[in-house]
Amino acid sequence: MPSPASPSPASRAGKVYPSAAEALRGLVADGQTLAVGGFGLCGIPEALIAALRDSGATGLTAISNNAGVDGFGLGQLLATRQIKKMISSYVGENKEFERQFLAGELQLEFNPQGTLAERLRAGGAGIPAFFTRTGYGTIVAEGKETRQFDDGHWYVLETALKADVSLVKAWKADAAGNLVFRKTARNFNPACAMAGKVCVAEVEELVEVGSLDPDHVHLPGIYVDRIVVNPTPEKRIEQRTVRGAK
Repeated sequence: MPSPASPSPASRAGKVYPSAAEALRGLVADGQTLAVGGFGLCGIPEALIAALRDSGATGLTAISNNAGVDGFGLGQLLATRQIKKMISSYVGENKEFERQFLAGELQLEFNPQGTLAERLRAGGAGIPAFFTRTGYGTIVAEGKETRQFDDGHWYVLETALKADVSLVKAWKADAAGNLVFRKTARNFNPACAMAGKVCVAEVEELVEVGSLDPDHVHLPGIYVDRIVVNPTPEKRIEQRTVRGAK
């Protein structure tokens, strides 16, 4: 794995960057592990993913609930063959993902969704591993330590997930990096942010420090190193369903 990414002195002095490309400059490199927020296409850092694609970094391991769809979200990085491994929970909406995996071109570490969330949370909390009943007796448990506890149930040992760089999406931020997420777009974003050595947040609105009610802050700025404002994200709908004519 490459040397751990770290924010530059300039970004410590001011966290706000003029573009997604500038926010990633000096952070991303070949062979890194990245944690990327989002659930399907909900709450994904659209501009940062595009900038990561344009950076040309290859051999990446991506920790994300899924890999987007063909041509959007992390699906863009699959199309350019920049991702070598996915650590995911759901991969059923991406045909290119399926093709690469079945052809042996893409590695996949599959996780039950709750286990993925807890592995990220553990990584951010400094917990190296934990036991869970989920997956015991299935292929999920193959090659992992199992143990029976006093409650009579068997558990699987799962290790924490950490990333060199985290890319997350929030609704609002102040200049200190305190983040507010909007409804279900919060999803995996806080856990991804905390699991990264360096976190870059894409936000729709930037406000002055002190204008956010502390009780409304979902993620403290201590976890956020760089911020980029994208006021008009596409927010593409993954599956649009309409009622047919009667």
